[in-house]
Amino acid sequence: MAWAGVAAGPVAAQDYPAKPVTIIVPQAPGGTNDIIARLLAADLTTRLGQQFIVENKAGAGGNIGTQYAARSTPDGYAILLTISSTQAINPAVYKKVPFDPIKDFEPIGIVATVPNVLVAHPSFPANSMKEVIALAKTKPGYFRYASAGNGSLNHLLGAMLNSMAGISLEHVPYKGVGPALTDVVGNQIPLAFASLPSVLPFIKSGKLKALGVSSLKRAPSAPDIPAIGETIPNFSGDLWVGLFAVKGTPKPIMTRLTSTLDKIAADKATQEKFSSRGAEMYHTTPEQLAAILKTDIEKWARIVKDAGATID
Repeated sequence: MAWAGVAAGPVAAQDYPAKPVTIIVPQAPGGTNDIIARLLAADLTTRLGQQFIVENKAGAGGNIGTQYAARSTPDGYAILLTISSTQAINPAVYKKVPFDPIKDFEPIGIVATVPNVLVAHPSFPANSMKEVIALAKTKPGYFRYASAGNGSLNHLLGAMLNSMAGISLEHVPYKGVGPALTDVVGNQIPLAFASLPSVLPFIKSGKLKALGVSSLKRAPSAPDIPAIGETIPNFSGDLWVGLFAVKGTPKPIMTRLTSTLDKIAADKATQEKFSSRGAEMYHTTPEQLAAILKTDIEKWARIVKDAGATID
């Protein structure tokens, strides 16, 4: 029996996938993670010869879909593509999280990184991060910024900006990034943090102006937008999109998924597709993703505690 178990490994790897694979996306259609998931699904389908189907299971900041993935059979036919805010921030934001980001999943690799951008209505008097900080210091608590909701990454980026720059922008939570941006475009609120893919069309059309990306360095897909890290050393809070399997997925299947992701990350055409949508391919090994996740959980737990951004 032991010999049979050993022999089964290579067969499982060779035969996988033998049927369609579901990529669970714990966010709604049309968002950054969904866009990346559909690009990735098309490439995986071509390379592995079976259909990879995106299934959106949104709700509770990503908790519903992530719990669903965690309870799936660990056979490689249900994998999770999620964002760092769900996997690394939710455990600190929500008092009860229905999954364990480390114990319930096997890391495959980061697929892409997506910076957030601090945007403003064109009439806002500041045109750079230095001017934003100087202006905010003249009227503490007067200027407001919108986010996708309490505990969201764009909320916490504002909290981190307040802390690191010594200012006090007032946070105004919305039910999603769409309504938040609508009010900034309509000049109902002056500022917002939002992902680059979601604001790029507004920036290009002149409906919003970009003040800084949430990175140490400028985004290759938007090199004209300064990095906040150029003004505030060590300011960094990019969103990453990572691929995970359910804990207990057979190692040969994990190896096949990892090696396929390696090939996708090296493909120039795929890199260009990601970049055109405001995302940058950023591939890691499973071990690197595990280390990044651990570090991010600790980092955001401190920021959440300082911001008091807990949700029942």
